[in-house]
Amino acid sequence: MAVARSRSVALLGLRGEIVEIEADLAAGVPGFMLIGLADTALAEARERVRSACQNSGLDLPAKRITINLSPAALPKHGSAFDLGIALAALAAAGVVPAASVARAVHLGELGLDGRVRPGSGVLPAVLAAKRAGSAVVMVPEANAHEAELVDGIEVIPVASLRAAAIRHGAELEPDPFDPEPARPAVPAAPPPVPELGEVVGNRDAVDALVIAAAGGHHLLLVGPPGAGKTMLASRLPGILPPLDVEAAIEVASIRSLSGVPIERLPQTVPFEAPHHTASPASIIGGGSMAIRPGAVARAAHGVLFLDECPEFSRVTLDALRQPLESGTIVVQRANLVASFPADFQLVLAANPCPCGFHGTDRCSCTPMMQRRYLGRLSGPLLDRIDIQLRVPRLTSAQLRLGRDPERAITTAAARERVAGARQRAQTRLEGSGFRRNAEVPGPWLRGISGGRRLPRRTTAVLDDALERGRLTMRGYDRVLRVAWTIADLAERPEPGPDEVGRAIGLRMAVAA
Repeated sequence: MAVARSRSVALLGLRGEIVEIEADLAAGVPGFMLIGLADTALAEARERVRSACQNSGLDLPAKRITINLSPAALPKHGSAFDLGIALAALAAAGVVPAASVARAVHLGELGLDGRVRPGSGVLPAVLAAKRAGSAVVMVPEANAHEAELVDGIEVIPVASLRAAAIRHGAELEPDPFDPEPARPAVPAAPPPVPELGEVVGNRDAVDALVIAAAGGHHLLLVGPPGAGKTMLASRLPGILPPLDVEAAIEVASIRSLSGVPIERLPQTVPFEAPHHTASPASIIGGGSMAIRPGAVARAAHGVLFLDECPEFSRVTLDALRQPLESGTIVVQRANLVASFPADFQLVLAANPCPCGFHGTDRCSCTPMMQRRYLGRLSGPLLDRIDIQLRVPRLTSAQLRLGRDPERAITTAAARERVAGARQRAQTRLEGSGFRRNAEVPGPWLRGISGGRRLPRRTTAVLDDALERGRLTMRGYDRVLRVAWTIADLAERPEPGPDEVGRAIGLRMAVAA
């Protein structure tokens, strides 16, 4: 057969497109040509495929071999096309049945000895193959557990090119090959969940953390070093509900794209805490060839914690404004565009001044230095933070008293309160398309788009703050969202003046 076909998957972010691999053998000067907008790693498949075929006892004929990757205008990157290219060429040469090769999607990089090596992005690629209607996918044996997480598609794991040819019906003697080992998918023992009850003092901060978890609200903590800001932020994932199946698949797909082997769907929400020296690309995502997810995407359905947030670059911080509103992050390059989910909770922590000792004799910062330091957080970014709280320094009396068992709330109890509040919000929002209060748009909150409008007596203080310019329209809506969350936690049918007043206090505590 002169022309044979195989299929593989090109990933653009989490979105995958089926790529048809066409192999043509023609008379002429022997050569191997690869066309179809391939990057450098993919263009080098010529040498890998030739050597892998030769060392597997599957010699290609001495002809002119042309490999076309279609659609030609779609950018293609990476070495996961190797297996499909090799099998298409072998099918064109008559070594393996062309019909069997044409019906399967192939993913895997070839070693020079014919070994099929594991790669990244197998889970989203298999998901893309299933959505495109494919029934069979062939993957490296080390990635089999990851591929089998997708129901409704047959997964064929192979350790070598020769084994792949045999699975397609080639009459060859088996050549046992030890599969390429994958990196450990999970640590030997999962890290323990930090206990919220260990937090000493700062009852207001603990309550704000529970409110943030219940409604999915963004949080800013401002306080001196040692006040417990990082301690509080690290306990937020433990009180959030576990991931549902759809969210778990997205989280696992992002981890797979990041090169983390996946053996099971995650249950706990992700927690990302990049250092303040991280580049904008590492936070937002990017890359020169393939676009990889950044910390924003890896924190999707979880928590993104930026400690010492004024030390981050202004470009990095302001780049968060768009994903905070849309829940997605779009990374654009000259020849491709990739989008990733970015539905995360943002937790910011900052000192009140450059030295961190504001309000004590040790502080030598002038008022201008203090304003300039917190001024690194732009107004539009702060306007998107629902809860802005000052965390006071602990006193010696609080340290001596330690944890108050009667007033302290444990992680389990907080998680139960959060789950109950979210369930009440889902019941109230049923049919609206929203699940958390933080997702509800302003028009719905104000009764314009079918929502429930609060009485004027309830929002009188809020209306006055808007009239005086102390709140923007976005801030007005975010206060309403927090007020609804406070009411859900209190098991009230709707917020009253007390809930609205408390939400305003949580919104403007730092400004005060």
